[in-house]
Amino acid sequence: MAAKGFIKLLEIAERSRQRTIGLPIDGQAVEYWSGIGFTLDGQYFLAAMGEVSEVLAVPRYTHVPGVKSWMKGIANVRGRLLPIMDMLGYFNRVSSLHEHRRRLLVIDQGDIFSGLVVDEILGMQHFPVQDYSSDASHVHAELRSFVQGAFRRDDKDWAIFSLARLVEDPQFLQASA
Repeated sequence: MAAKGFIKLLEIAERSRQRTIGLPIDGQAVEYWSGIGFTLDGQYFLAAMGEVSEVLAVPRYTHVPGVKSWMKGIANVRGRLLPIMDMLGYFNRVSSLHEHRRRLLVIDQGDIFSGLVVDEILGMQHFPVQDYSSDASHVHAELRSFVQGAFRRDDKDWAIFSLARLVEDPQFLQASA
């Protein structure tokens, strides 16, 4: 009786081994870089997962007098005051999308709690690490200093935009006019 059970276990083990053919062997698995995909002015960008705390529709906000045009206002998000910044406006560009179609990347890093308005959110994106390129020549010149390289997929260049670098920029921190 016990022999029948043992033989059955051996058969199951053999079927399992046959089905693993084609799966990566330890050490052959592909490593991926993951980020949040978004667009600005028709270009594709990625923000590192650790730099974005959440993604929201642009909330209703109150305009603040005496600030630069890219500082849209202040919104109350779950009891916290969130400054709303237009990323394209910061780079002296204008979005072709109506504001209600645009989205907000929320940054909550140390003392910085800000919402950055982008054109679209394209969800989580995953790229094989070996596809990374340091070339960012396809990005608008004024954005390049915030780009840390790129990935290419389906004839589209996805630039890695450093939100951390943006929020450390002295001009970004000086929103008053």
